Amino acid sequence: MTTQEVRLCGLLLREHFGEVVEKVGTHLLRNGAQNLRTIVNETGISVDLVKKSLCVLVQHGACSFTSGRKGPGSPTEYRACCHRILRILRYPRYIYTAKTLYGDTGELIIEELLQRGYMTMSSMVKTVADRLTQNMEEGHSVDYNEVSSAFSKLVETHFLQRCPPSGGAETTESKAASAAPATPAASVTLPTPESFPDCYKVPHVTLVGRGKRQLASEDGEEQRSAKRARMDSEKHGDEGVYWQVNFERFHLYFRDQAIISAVANKLDQTSSEIVRTMLRMSEVTTSPKATCTKPLSANEIFRSFPASYNVARQILDQYLTLLVDDPMEFVGKAGESGGGMYVVNLHRALANLARATLESVVQERFGSRSARIFRLLLRKHHLEQKQVEDFAMIPAKEAKDMLYTLLSQNLVQLQEIPKTPDYAPSRTFYLYTVNQLPTARMLLQNCYKTVANLIDRRLFESKESKRLLEKSQRIEAILASLQASGAEPEQLTEVEEMITAPEKQQLDSLRLHVNKLDSAENQVDETIFLLESYISSTATSAS
Repeated sequence: MTTQEVRLCGLLLREHFGEVVEKVGTHLLRNGAQNLRTIVNETGISVDLVKKSLCVLVQHGACSFTSGRKGPGSPTEYRACCHRILRILRYPRYIYTAKTLYGDTGELIIEELLQRGYMTMSSMVKTVADRLTQNMEEGHSVDYNEVSSAFSKLVETHFLQRCPPSGGAETTESKAASAAPATPAASVTLPTPESFPDCYKVPHVTLVGRGKRQLASEDGEEQRSAKRARMDSEKHGDEGVYWQVNFERFHLYFRDQAIISAVANKLDQTSSEIVRTMLRMSEVTTSPKATCTKPLSANEIFRSFPASYNVARQILDQYLTLLVDDPMEFVGKAGESGGGMYVVNLHRALANLARATLESVVQERFGSRSARIFRLLLRKHHLEQKQVEDFAMIPAKEAKDMLYTLLSQNLVQLQEIPKTPDYAPSRTFYLYTVNQLPTARMLLQNCYKTVANLIDRRLFESKESKRLLEKSQRIEAILASLQASGAEPEQLTEVEEMITAPEKQQLDSLRLHVNKLDSAENQVDETIFLLESYISSTATSAS
């Protein structure tokens, strides 16, 4: 775990859970597994706040816990999960994907789960139905069955999964908060969700009704709290069965979309639809860590290909041949039976996408000529300086400056091959090369640093205009209240004029800056995902 990762994790924890949780989380990230007493002593935070912070981290999967390393009787130890905290950065993308695939209902289901960590199906259906009803016209509401159907579809496609069974009988909060050694190691160590057969089995829930609007009266909050407590005590048949977001399934979807988009940009839309069909057909049969999909025959691909494209069998064969012969090697041929057996080379596709990302970074930072040298070294692997000058067709002085600039940024490496044991410069070959994997790792750390800087800047901008933002929120709340009570237009105009023209201009400028920073964060996260996928795929294929 690097300094940049810890810094980014701290900023994400502060933004979503507050400064106390950030302090506990970063302390665990820097110091490894620790028991409750050690955390309290070293952070200087009260026991009660540390317990609550650990509850929050455990509930959102950002912290795991095991029995002490000294054996039975030793206190429970807590360990922060850096990779899980970094997933917070991708929350908007998860929610947008759910909205794209399953509409507003799917969007709200994923959003609620990300906000709360885990929920039962019955509680989720009620909450989402109420939120959807709240945004509908008076007299309209959402049926619970409609939300249950969307929930079941998300489970069927593995975007949702059950929490490990050890979280069923007692709540995760009570386990996390207790540092007592009464629980044996076997029950404290949380298994992976896929390790038990009912991971994607939807329970039978007895839930009938429609979403309800929130009360607008003064005592509405008290009534809602009493009603919520009464509803929680009702039995629906899924007590103790908690659900969480399956991040790995979302990541497989993002990977497939990146490959499909790359094929569309390189060739055409029909080629990308062929690759999409192959990926969709092999979703269930291919392991998440596989380097390529299971072989599919041309006949199977033709039968599953969308009829709207109106592609004849002969044309499909030509497209498959074109994809196999393409230098990017997204598709490979695995046999001749069934009209030809084809696979999607997942690892090779990720490697090519990562390579294109590296080339793009070099071009943006150092210009097209440096990018030409970088691409040349990626293709030829090892070249002397004179060979680089000749192949790249760049004057010697410029090529030398560019090579040394890339070398100083660790984008290019220099390898010495001596003719004699004394390493005399006159009898040594100096070869330039690019090691793609270490370069990708370095660029990934730069991306973490960039996102952390963007979040820092956004928090600074918001802090500088805190008073103005609070005033704007108060006025918006007053306007909403007046509109709900049917106020006159003159009253609304009078309230709106409480914000002066210069303040409106300042607010517009602030929102523009914040939106740009948010957009930049999402764009950098796409690069982070691509590099993380490539590094993970390389480690899997090597093992």
